Amino acid sequence: MDHRLVGRYRLGMKARLLIAPLVAAALLAATVIATPAAEAAATKPCPASGLVIWAGEEPGGGTAGSVYYRLQFTNLSGHACTLTGYPKVNAVDLKGRRLGAAATHATGKKARPVKLAPGASATATLQIVDALNFSPGECKPTLAAGLRVSVPGGSGSKLAPLAFETCALARAQTLAVAPVTRTS
Repeated sequence: MDHRLVGRYRLGMKARLLIAPLVAAALLAATVIATPAAEAAATKPCPASGLVIWAGEEPGGGTAGSVYYRLQFTNLSGHACTLTGYPKVNAVDLKGRRLGAAATHATGKKARPVKLAPGASATATLQIVDALNFSPGECKPTLAAGLRVSVPGGSGSKLAPLAFETCALARAQTLAVAPVTRTS
């Protein structure tokens, strides 16, 4: 047997044994560094298919000429996702056709991303101005059957049933919506 080969084999084994902990440490570090990236990937924008969207009156939500409603977005997808910004909101009739102007963005609150764990909710406040505040010529009062609400920062929309009087003409602005916020 060639003793030079045995010596090289022993030297190679020692080098491997010394390098093995370094490789393990490098793999562990890569896993720790990759975790935030994996978490960010897990919080993709929420699709409408994974959300329940509904409207309910805010406690104490009336003022002279307006009523405030809470638009609630509940994540039933089984995966964390993110809502960002303002939902697009339109009044609709029983056939789902748009009535009047889309909601404007309410002032005063800054839009921030809201991460929704499975089962968690976020809300946006919707102001509905009384259609009787406008002249019939600029409003054409009509009954809405609900709201078409788009997913803020995500994809798709859903219908939220809510009967209210609105304006059929787009020149009368009856809807204003705030950005989504965490549900407290």
